This record gives sequence, structure tokens and C-alpha cells, in this order.
Amino acid sequence: MILVFLLTLILECFGTLKPTISNGGWDTYPEDVMTSPGPCNIPIRDSTLSHQEFMDLYAHSQPFVIRDGANNDLFRALTGKEHLIYSYGDSIVRLSSANSYSYEKRDMKFREYCKNYLFPQNRNTLGNETFYMFGDNDNEEWGDLLDEYRIPSYNLPKHSPALSFGVAGPGSGVPFHFHGPGFAEAIHGRKRWFLTKPDDRPTFHPNKTTLQWYFEDYPTVKKEMELYECTIRPGEAIYFPDKWWHATLNLDTSVFISTFLS
Repeated sequence: MILVFLLTLILECFGTLKPTISNGGWDTYPEDVMTSPGPCNIPIRDSTLSHQEFMDLYAHSQPFVIRDGANNDLFRALTGKEHLIYSYGDSIVRLSSANSYSYEKRDMKFREYCKNYLFPQNRNTLGNETFYMFGDNDNEEWGDLLDEYRIPSYNLPKHSPALSFGVAGPGSGVPFHFHGPGFAEAIHGRKRWFLTKPDDRPTFHPNKTTLQWYFEDYPTVKKEMELYECTIRPGEAIYFPDKWWHATLNLDTSVFISTFLS
């Protein structure tokens, strides 16, 4: 009877406790995870991969996932939700549209972004109405944080690394596009990747979000061409070669960082 009374008292004080998937305090309710991690048909390597193997097998020919390529435990701790908002809540971040060909931006305080934009993606919301934080931020203002990130140890001749940092809600993502080579690492949460070779332009509408593309076009694209895909988790980074088409889908509320080799 005493136990029942105490449980009743706790529920009255705090309300019903709802289970969440928590990654560094970036919580996601299980029902807000809108897709499964799916298959992985991309090679997964670890830190035993030599630089020569990287150049011979992957640098110019195919994507791969590197697991525990660098120790980023400190960076992961610094990007926990409570610490990040405390340290950078008043910093201005620039949000990008999820439309493939749009250059529209929105500026706001990081604290405001976390409060008002980290909701699950609505399947009916178009790309030009969807904004999230990825890159385009003041590297000087965020420099102390970015300095703590340990980039993958693989590089390309005559290329220099440039970092791009982001935070986004479940179901968000970047639609298909391409650019130069680089690595993208999951710091908190899981991110699903879809890639095709440079000459295999996938079917997609530039104003559909990746979530809409996944439910409407993914089965067709998977049948029509060779689709490379994998979900990366904290401590894993994916390498994308030059000019490969790729799209991303955040399964959870996610923190992530890319190293562009430019």
C-alpha cells in the first residue's frame, strides 16, 4: 500500500512519465521515429584501415563507413543538449531550406531554434517550408567547439578539410544533391544515408523532403538503379566520393558534423 501511494504521489507531481530515446539529452519519442534503419550495403571499416587502402579502394570509387576512426568522446560530451544550449544558446545560427535548389536562409538564436524547430518532420510539409541547422554558421563564434572535433585521419592530395556542424529533429534531412568529397559523422542520434553514382541521377522532386521521397519514391529508385544506403550511429562516419548524389534522413533528434575535403 505504501508503494502504491508513493507511485501515485510521484505521478501526481510529475505527470505520466513518457519513455524517450535519449542521445546526450537530445530526446526522441519512439513513435516519432518514422523509418527503420534499413539495410546497409556499404563497406564498414574500422581504424585499422590504412591510408593507402583508403586511396586504393574508396577515395575515388565508392562510399564506406568508418567506425571509431577518431576518438570524439570529448566533442560528444560538449555537444550534449544541456551543455550546448548553455554555451551557445545566444549564438546566431543560420537555417537552410530543405529544397534542393533553394538558397533561402533564416537566422535566429540557437536557443530559439532548439525550442521551436526540433520537432518531428511533418510528412505533408514541403522542402521550401522546412528549415534546419546545418553549416552556414560563424566558424569563429563556434570555433572553440569545432576545435575539439577530431577529423578522420584520411585525406586527399591537395585537399583541405572544412567543417560543417548541425542539429536537427527526427524525420528531417537534406534531399538529393552532390558536391565534393568528404566525411559525415553522427555525434548523437542516427542518420540514414542514400547515395548513387555521379552518372546515376536518382528520381526526386527538388521540393520534396527526404521523408516524402522515402515514402513516395524510394521503392522505385531502389528498383531502377544501384542505390547505396546505410544508417550511421554515434562514433561512425560515412565517406562520400566526389560528385556522388546523396540524401540524408535523421531517424532521431541528431547532432552531426561533416568534414568537406575541398
